[in-house]
Amino acid sequence: MDLSSLKPARGANRRRKRIGRGQGSGRGGTATRGHKGQKSRRGAPIPAWFEGGQMPLQRRVPKFGFKNPFRVSYQPLNLWRLSQLLEEGVLRADEPITPELLYELGVFRRKQPIKLLGDGEITTAVQITVHACSASAREKVEAAGGSVTLLKPESR
Repeated sequence: MDLSSLKPARGANRRRKRIGRGQGSGRGGTATRGHKGQKSRRGAPIPAWFEGGQMPLQRRVPKFGFKNPFRVSYQPLNLWRLSQLLEEGVLRADEPITPELLYELGVFRRKQPIKLLGDGEITTAVQITVHACSASAREKVEAAGGSVTLLKPESR
């Protein structure tokens, strides 16, 4: 056996359908397109969304609202969660808490801006750096003897 004796498996190669080559071929006449109508004509590809002249769906559905392309989406960090992380030993009060540290420790999976929210209480003095902060959260952190530093969110 050598390379010159190799052949494709039986039934693997089939002849091409020669469409529209006369009645004797068995595929002449309508050339497998059926009888009449727009789809049987040359050069008439119909888009998938075309509805035969009926008002298309994307024009029938009411449009409303506005999607702001410059909206900044924040990940919330509540004070109760922050105090829970401090109690569990995931975070330490003596070192500054930054977004990079929170991403590194797996507190947040996505690298989006973080906003500190005032839900819950905090008794430990912490130095925290976040992208945004609510007024109640700032008051509670400062009342506990800590400080909040704000970062600018990364522009797109």
